[in-house]
Amino acid sequence: MTNLVECRDLRLGYGSNAMQPCPDFTVGAGNYLCIVGANGSGKTTLLKAIAGLIKPVSGTLALAPGLASGGIGYVPQQGPLQRDFPASVREVVQSGCQAMRGWRPFYSSAERRRAKDAMESLGIAALARRCYRELSGGQRQRVLLARALCGDCRLLLLDEPTTGLDRDATADFYSLLREINAGGMTIATVTHDHSAALASATHVLTLGTDASFRRIECHG
Repeated sequence: MTNLVECRDLRLGYGSNAMQPCPDFTVGAGNYLCIVGANGSGKTTLLKAIAGLIKPVSGTLALAPGLASGGIGYVPQQGPLQRDFPASVREVVQSGCQAMRGWRPFYSSAERRRAKDAMESLGIAALARRCYRELSGGQRQRVLLARALCGDCRLLLLDEPTTGLDRDATADFYSLLREINAGGMTIATVTHDHSAALASATHVLTLGTDASFRRIECHG
């Protein structure tokens, strides 16, 4: 199995303030990793480091060749400002092709097709002209997921993707993630929902005082 992410002796933080060490772990192609732990344990910080948004204080965080240049789809936590973004669903999804578009003023026909395919695969094609901020929480998460998958994504990172969703929308979203993972996509997600982690994950990484990394032998 090809490892997309390998972490050894990793310490993360901001400035010179390093958090406690992260357990050594790898993320293999096709894995579904759930990152759990108490508030302040560094879950979001770790996800940002894998996404290339911050650098490790020390240790090694190695990505598979080509992964750092457009191969990672990242769905961050959504605050009030992001939820009120005044753009159409199509515009939000197409922005996932930004790295491929570069300095060109318009999206190519191939990039527009990628966005359309992503919306269709996630069942939101009928929402293409709708304003993003008018959508329900579950619909917005599908839009952001389509945006992340619109690029040349091999690793999908999600930070608390079900925050603010009701029970049915949460179950629907986790079911969607399992389908995407079953199709071959590698997933790493931060969650407070341990039951969802155990039901969906192939591996669980626990941060905090009981830091550990383990494989889940049986999962639904």
